[in-house]
Amino acid sequence: MYGPIPSSNTVNNNTNYANRFFVYEVVGLRQNEVTDQSESPIRNSGSVYITVPYNRMNQEMQRITRMGGKIVSIKPLNGNNHSEQAGTNGKQSQDNKQAMSDSQAQSKSKTKPKSDVPVNTYKPKNPLIGKCVENRELVEEGGIGRVRHFTFDISDSDLRYLEGQSIGIIPPGTDDRGKPHKLRLYSIASTRHGDYGDDNTVSLCVRELVYQHPETGETVYGVCSSYLCNLEEGAEVNITGPVGKEMLMPSDPNATLIMMATGTGIAPYRAYLRRMFKEQHDDYKFNGFAWLIFGVPYQENILYREELEEMQKEFPDNFRLTYALSREQKTADGNKMYIQNRVGEQVKEIWDLIQKENTHTYICGLKGMENGIDEELSAEAEKHGVNWSEFQKSMKKAGRWHVETY
Repeated sequence: MYGPIPSSNTVNNNTNYANRFFVYEVVGLRQNEVTDQSESPIRNSGSVYITVPYNRMNQEMQRITRMGGKIVSIKPLNGNNHSEQAGTNGKQSQDNKQAMSDSQAQSKSKTKPKSDVPVNTYKPKNPLIGKCVENRELVEEGGIGRVRHFTFDISDSDLRYLEGQSIGIIPPGTDDRGKPHKLRLYSIASTRHGDYGDDNTVSLCVRELVYQHPETGETVYGVCSSYLCNLEEGAEVNITGPVGKEMLMPSDPNATLIMMATGTGIAPYRAYLRRMFKEQHDDYKFNGFAWLIFGVPYQENILYREELEEMQKEFPDNFRLTYALSREQKTADGNKMYIQNRVGEQVKEIWDLIQKENTHTYICGLKGMENGIDEELSAEAEKHGVNWSEFQKSMKKAGRWHVETY
């Protein structure tokens, strides 16, 4: 499959893993639209043996997963499995152990390799000049506050980004010290292909910051958020980035995503969901399960409500939508319904889901929800004799627990 296989002498004498070959025993490969185009041997049942060079183990793992296969053993080329080698060939046994460890790590659902993530293509000293082509209100009449959806034209630029990243916006003018305003970061609300699918736009979801000055009582408007919310279509904008690797969506099309958001924390999830359910890709077809638990004060504040409910209706087996409307809904004991209360109601199912190695959990929005979510999951973990703090750390280490709060 990868060209002539080296002789056993060549393999056994080579101590560089990059030049070693391993044999995967694979079961469960099935005929599908991917395998129909493959020259690899495919069966409906039984085992298939595939020779793989060490430096292609990750790619081959992904290919096998796409074809529905499962690796049941890995052996060095012309070698035996680990149990057969014990006490007879210590070095080859160690090689096999290392290969199994590497492959198992690669087989787990994970975010896109961080080395492939674009970062800081545009910096504050040399920002991208984008153009606003859309500025529309997302809060329905009767809701509170202003939240706007923006789309910026970035054609003829080098800006490329991934779902879950952020861009910076530099507002014009100077601060109270006479220095240029610093950039503000906002989560990207569009897929890598943009809202128009032509790779020429990037979108944001921005709430206008308004508060009362604690000493003077004066109404204060956020510098950048107000600048954006009052931006006219056609106006130019200084853009930096992209940045961020914490909130990248998993590349595994069979992954489970549990997404918890308050307010504009919906932005990265909108990007995920549009990639999963709205766009058509030759190299990505989502077959997993996505669950969004979304907290806002009123139903009029449900951002992208029409999009979300349309996807839920169209893909009921793959997408679940749960709202926590704090000023409309009540808990069983009569208190306001916050996102952590919804997590508490569904905690047994959430706990079961996060036991799967390809489940990713995301939290985005107000920092205040974190403690409540932790308390609910900690109580459930204790029922199973598990220390939640340690389990959470293991999820973080595996790249399956993602948090971006403010």
